[in-house]
Formats: sequence, C-alpha cells, structure tokens
Amino acid sequence: MEESEDLRKKYLQLKQEINYHNYRYHVLDDPEISDEAFDKLLVELRKIEEMHPEWITPDSPTQRAGSAVSEKFEKVTHPVQVLSLANAFNKQDVINWLDRTEKMDPRVKYADFVLEPKIDGLTVVLTYQNGLLIRGATRGDGVIGEDVTPNIRTIKSVPLAIPVSEKSVKVPETIVVRGEVFILESDFEKINAELAKRGEKTWVNPRNTAAGSLRQLNPEITAQRPLRIFTYQILFSSTDQPIPDTQWGTLEYLQQLGFPVSPDSRYCENREQMLNHLDEWQEIRNRLDYEIDGVVIKINDLRIAGSLGFVGKDPRGAIALKFPAREATTKLLDIGVNVGRTGVITPYAILSPVEIGGVVVKQATLHNFDFIRDRDIRIGDTVMIKRAGDVIPYVIGPLTEKRDGTQVPYVMPDRCPSCGQPLEHLENEVAVYCVNNACPAQLVRNVEHFASREAMDINGLGIKIVEQIVQNGLIKDVGDLYSLKKEDLLSLEGFGDKKAENLITAIENSKKQPLSRLINALGIRGVGEVMAITLAEHFPSLDQLKNATADDLMQIEGIGPNVAQAILDWFSRETNQMVLKKLQNAGVWPVNMKSAESDKAPQVLAGKTIVVTGTLSHFTRDEIKDFILKHGGKPVESVSNKTSFVIVGENPGSKRDKAIELGIPLYTEQMFLDMVGIEKNGQRTID
Repeated sequence: MEESEDLRKKYLQLKQEINYHNYRYHVLDDPEISDEAFDKLLVELRKIEEMHPEWITPDSPTQRAGSAVSEKFEKVTHPVQVLSLANAFNKQDVINWLDRTEKMDPRVKYADFVLEPKIDGLTVVLTYQNGLLIRGATRGDGVIGEDVTPNIRTIKSVPLAIPVSEKSVKVPETIVVRGEVFILESDFEKINAELAKRGEKTWVNPRNTAAGSLRQLNPEITAQRPLRIFTYQILFSSTDQPIPDTQWGTLEYLQQLGFPVSPDSRYCENREQMLNHLDEWQEIRNRLDYEIDGVVIKINDLRIAGSLGFVGKDPRGAIALKFPAREATTKLLDIGVNVGRTGVITPYAILSPVEIGGVVVKQATLHNFDFIRDRDIRIGDTVMIKRAGDVIPYVIGPLTEKRDGTQVPYVMPDRCPSCGQPLEHLENEVAVYCVNNACPAQLVRNVEHFASREAMDINGLGIKIVEQIVQNGLIKDVGDLYSLKKEDLLSLEGFGDKKAENLITAIENSKKQPLSRLINALGIRGVGEVMAITLAEHFPSLDQLKNATADDLMQIEGIGPNVAQAILDWFSRETNQMVLKKLQNAGVWPVNMKSAESDKAPQVLAGKTIVVTGTLSHFTRDEIKDFILKHGGKPVESVSNKTSFVIVGENPGSKRDKAIELGIPLYTEQMFLDMVGIEKNGQRTID
C-alpha cells in the first residue's frame, strides 16, 4: 500500500515536472534540461500509466492528442461576452479616441497604456477549473462558440494544468482566458514547401490554415499542424484569488501561470509616449514571424477602462489601429507555368505591375491548377494580390464584379511547355506532372539525383558539374552518363586529366550498385530509398519490375493505387524506355541476389517499423538502414502510428517531436544495440 502511494506521488510529480519543462521549451524557448532528459521523464510517465491507467487525467502530457474523432462541434455559451474592438485607421483616429475618452473620464489624460500586436489568427476562450483545462472554445459570435477542446489540447504551448510551477502564483478556482491561435510565417512556408514536394494542395495563408486546423473533427490532424497561441485577457475569474487590475500586470500574471504572451507588447508611460511608439509598428510588423493586421491600444488601468463602458459591443477603453493592407488589385495579363525539378507544373500570374508594400509586383503564384478552377480565375480579370513580408506574392482571387465580358477562362495545358510530352494528373492528387525523365527542365536535377549518395553514388558528380555537362550538350538523359569519355570532360572548364579520370572511374564503378539503388536513381514519383529496397526484394530484376501489373504492385505493403500507377506510367513512357535501353547496353542492369549474410542474420527486428533521426556514432545513414533490413526490420523516413520505435541520435529533428506526440517509444543508439544484442565499432555519422 505504501509502495503504491509512493508511486502515485511520483506520478503526480512527473506530470507537473514534464508540463513545466514543456512550458520552458515551447513557451519561453529556454529549456532547463536536455531533450534526452525530457524524453526519459516522458518514458517513465508512460510506464507508470501503463501500470495504472486509472490514474490518467486530462492534464497528463500523454493526453494532448488522445481524444476520439468528433462528428460535430458542440455549441457552448461563454461565461461572459467576448467583445470586439472599434477600429482606428490612422494616428488622428487614435487622438480623436483619446479626446473622447478624456471628456468622459479626466483620468485618461494621465493614464498609461499598453500596446499589443493585433494577431491575424483565431480567437479562442480557455476555461480552467481547479487549475485544469476543461474547455477550449472558438469565439463564435461573442456569446456562443464551438467546443474544440480536443484540438486545443494538441497545442503544445497551451498549458493543460496551471500553474506550471509550484513557485508560481495561486490560481483562482475558475479562470477564463482569451487568446489568439496562429501559425508562424516560417512554419507556414515549410508546410507549403512539403505539400508542394508531395504534389498535394498547398494552403492559401496562415490565418485560414490556423482556423481550419483548429476546426478539424479529428484531433490527430490538428496535432500535426504547428499551431501556437498568445494570451492577453482574463475574461472571468472567481473571487477566491485576486488578479491584477492593470493590463500590463495581467500579461505578467498570465506569464507567471504558464501562458504564452506576445513578447512584442509594449508598456507606455503616457499618451505622448504611446503616440510616438505607434510610428514604430510598421517596422515591427515587417520583422515579426507572425501575421498582424494592426496594433491594439489599451488603457493600462482596467478600472478606468471599465468605467468608460461600451459603444454597442465595443469597449471604449481600447481601440485597434488597423494597418494598411498588404494587398492590391491589378489586372491579370496572362498565366504562365513553371516546371519544377520533380516535374510538378506550377502556374503563376503575369500581372500589370503594381506596388505592394514598397515593392513593384509583376508576377504572383497561383498555387496550382485546382486553385485557378475553384476560384474561377480568368485571364483579363482584376485580381486581388497579397504580399506578406518577404513572402512571394500570391493571388487571393478575382473581383468578379469588375468583369466586362472580355475575360477568358484559363485552359490548363495538356503538354509540358519544356519538352512537349503529355502531362499527368493522377486521381486524388492536386499536382500535375511532366513524367518525361529526359525533360530539359528537369534534366539537371534528375542527373543530380541519379548520382546522389542514396542512388548510384557517383563521387564527384555534384550539381555544378552536372550543370556543366548538361549545358554543353554532353548528355540528354542519365543513360548518356555511361557514354561519357575522358575527352568530353577535358573540354569543360576546370577539368584536367586527373579530375576527368576520377569522374569517369566513379561513373564506371557505379555500375556495381545493387538493384535497389538503381530503382531509386530512376526518380519514379513516389518511389524513394526505402520503397526501392522493397521493390528490389519483390522483383529481382528491372525486367520483372517493368512487366509488373498494377495488381502485382498493390499487393506490396506501402504501395497504393497512385504509386502503382506512377510506376506503370514511368515504364510505359518511350523516353524512359530509351533510358533503360542505354543503361542495359552500358551494363547497368543489376540483379538482386540476397546475400548469405542476410539469410543468416538473426531476424530480431522482424515486424518492426523503425525511424532514425539525428547523428549516430556507430552507423552511417546507409549502414543503419542496411543493418535494420538485414535483421528483419523495415526502415522508414516518417513517423506515424505504425512506427514501432524511433532511434534518436544527437541533434534530432522534428521526427523526435512527432514520436513524442504520438506516444512512440524513443531508443538511444545504445538502447538499440543492446536490444539487438550486437556490437558495432567505429565513429561515424548519420544525416
């Protein structure tokens, strides 16, 4: 009994400790312990919860994304009305507001002020009872919102329990906090880059993305989105504990409780200082990593602000100075297309030049062809353009009311503008592809990939040399690499006898690469390093692979209809068949022979799906993957619910964070070696 009580105390202490360190990492960006130490705490917590699932409470760090999928959002009534603010559009409007409020209450003349960024996000209301988060809701109409508690819980900067430290201030029995959910511009760009790489539909802007993410019926989807929150107002507090009576004190109090607040808020001692500081906010706006559309001006003394009352639904004690929009209207002259290195065809707008934020814009992205269709964008339209900071300008949509009948609907091209080959648009995918492996627009990047370490590993054939070879017309596709002669290279700038000989030797040596590497090198869409290994195991030669049917391919785990079709289409293309013929004639036609070593290796990892992240001391990237495969495991690149465990080295990336979110076990390199019972020497790194 005593042992159980001690374990219970340890469990409660662990929860509080982990929540505190989560706050230090995600809110303050000032961790006190290493990632490895944090992971150990989390592993220890999970072990206790496995033994005592009845102890699990909503404030456990393991429960951030543990709720079931909802069919709809329930309506909730806010404890107090969540008000909006009146707008000012220039400094004179602010002065007029000050003059009006001074007449109503002379104390305003001597008041101090707080300036806060007006974040372009989604307003939420967080309710805590006895220190625990019990509800997260959208603002709605200010009176009734939607209950999105499971989604709110996935936001790492939202405390599940307050205070985050025993040293913090006492917490009222009930406290209701207002905040704004948003996505950083840098995170938004990373997400869109990844979506574009996968041929999926990109997001339009951070605000809509944040709003859409928070209203997902499946919290697991929300958990994958990099949502953040800043809090700035206490809407309600029970009377058992005093709360600050100033806005600046409120921000400090929220921080003490463990809530994130904007570090860009400013305290101003008087009216003059506040008005002078307003001039700086345009510059502040440009350096922020999150979108703001104005600055909120608040009378610091909440008692004075409250005494001023309301105008409709707008409190008189605060006002929002709106910034000029980073938007403009102009004429869409034409629509062009670019061919990306993966063959993705991306449309862009050719515009009548227009100035936005001091920059003349002549072109803007149109995201993808579905975007043009869904918004019915036509050549000749007057369109709205937005530019946020240094982000590439993009088309928001057409102003249909300005059409005069001269506008022409856009017709998507059916052939690649670079090579003239038919374009491909797979079912359930947004992206349109040029699948010609010899397309001039893709050739340089294709050759670079073919020669990369994960593929044919042709030492010395980097991007600069590839560009030289292609620009001088020495090759038309990757098959031509094996026809290069020393004399060809000597004609290029920077090549002497030794350098030319080394490259020819490296190309010749690449013929010895196994079948899996050649399959990866071909650059078939959807077929990466791991899938190539799988295909080589099922089809011991390229002849067998190119003759496989869709049914043959889809019987393999991990291959769906899209990837199967991409493989079939690649081998059906005449240009690709010519490449294969050149490779075969050059002797680049390996057959997969399973090694005796692999057959004899103990299959201790059988059935395990394993992800590796960070720098390892005993393995290179290729070695760890070969090691896992040899012992029956399956190495994969991304973390999912199907992942058995993640091997974590030094300086791990986002894969470790994803594993923690999903509750996937984390293994150090030594733990992994201990598990398989095999020692390995050497000091090397994994990318």
